[in-house]
Amino acid sequence: MTPSAPSIPVVSPGGGDYQVFTDPKAAVDELKSLYEIACAFLCETFEQNASGTQPPSRFRAFYPEIRLTTTSHAQKDSRLSFGHVSAPGTYASTITRPDLFENYLVQQIELLMQNHGVPVQVGYSTTPIPVHFAVSRNPDITVPQEGAMTYPLRDVFDVPDLSTTNDDIVNGVAELDDGNAAPLAPFTAQRVDYSLARLSHYTATTPEDFQNHVLFTNYQFYVEEFEAYARQMLADPDSGYNAFVGPGYHRITNADEDLPTPEKLPQMPSYHLTRPDGSGITLVNIGVGPSNAKTATDHIAVLRPHAWLMVGHCAGLRNSQRLGDFVLAHAYLREDKVLDDDLPIWVPIPPLAEIQIALEKAVAKITEYEGYDLKRIMRTGTVATLDNRNWELRDQRGPVQRLSQSRAIALDMESATIAANGFRFRVPYGTLLCVSDKPLHGELKLPGMASDFYKTQVARHLQIGIHAMETLRDMPIERIHSRKLRSFEETAFL
Repeated sequence: MTPSAPSIPVVSPGGGDYQVFTDPKAAVDELKSLYEIACAFLCETFEQNASGTQPPSRFRAFYPEIRLTTTSHAQKDSRLSFGHVSAPGTYASTITRPDLFENYLVQQIELLMQNHGVPVQVGYSTTPIPVHFAVSRNPDITVPQEGAMTYPLRDVFDVPDLSTTNDDIVNGVAELDDGNAAPLAPFTAQRVDYSLARLSHYTATTPEDFQNHVLFTNYQFYVEEFEAYARQMLADPDSGYNAFVGPGYHRITNADEDLPTPEKLPQMPSYHLTRPDGSGITLVNIGVGPSNAKTATDHIAVLRPHAWLMVGHCAGLRNSQRLGDFVLAHAYLREDKVLDDDLPIWVPIPPLAEIQIALEKAVAKITEYEGYDLKRIMRTGTVATLDNRNWELRDQRGPVQRLSQSRAIALDMESATIAANGFRFRVPYGTLLCVSDKPLHGELKLPGMASDFYKTQVARHLQIGIHAMETLRDMPIERIHSRKLRSFEETAFL
């Protein structure tokens, strides 16, 4: 009989039993304390053992967890799309960065307590914290690549685990073993940590800088307009905005300060006009293509923004449109292909009334057209999103027939992806595009084609997106987060 390999002792920080809380703020304070203890332990042990020979012990710390048990089919406020569980049982979720998500956690826990009349429990989970995520906020510590140390890193510390870093919960395919708690939150702690790390990498700004209202664009001009607007707001002491942050982690608080531009911009440069409570506006230049659109929204979704909107350029498909006209998407033809495995194309992506009304009112305010006259510069209808920028070079019979049958009025490469991921992640979404070419009518996107009307409209376009976001900011959060984004069995947390 082959003898079994000797077990390696595991060293972990101390942790007692779960604590019961009836005060949401106290529960979050306990989450913060447990998380800081765990991360400090991993940072300290990693620094002590990163060089030299392999230590005789394995070092492991765990994510904190919040749990709730209810035995009643309690009546809840049916107007809310979140803040309650669907049936009696035990629900739990691992938590990371409770300092970053403090306001969100307090709000979600408070609603749970109000709707179910039960306390929550806080303690350590059984999910290890990967050492990479634990040391990520410490600039003096770098985890080397596999093979760079004198011993295998994963033999001593935990590394990211794909079994807990996925979208099974939001995709509605998570399988629960008998006796296991159902999820309270849409993402596991490791999934959140993964996205927080990716956000810094792709945007060259920190997750802390991201605001609750996110604009996506595919055109650099909007970045320049956004910075000009930000400086106007910083010059106004009554605006409520307190800083403007750009790539390279550069921050200004005065309208006259220089904002350095990094020598090498990240893949998705992001700019944040911040408010102390996070209710400001973030602009992300995702560039061109559905892959970038999916990547950006995959990661920003873990921050649980209140809304995201696409404000970019598109091809107008109707001869009655002019360059510079606006398109307000009411539906989407999804031929971007990047989300087919996560959200089947037969799933409808509905328009959200609050978003649509905010955008239409913003167009009216900024352009000074009202009612029926809005039709002079704006059309509503289906936006088609394709994965091929040079679709015009294909045999026209196939694409054009599908575009006509779908009643599409505009075409781009990002909008349906952003809307579909908003639907998938329960983040309110919308699209307002500006017509920059009309390929079916001989007006290709070529230099020198822009008219004065087009230039004026482009300058207004960002202002419309900003005004719409400021309108949404003034709405109660429960009005913005629509019930139509929620499935049969939903997580209690937004």
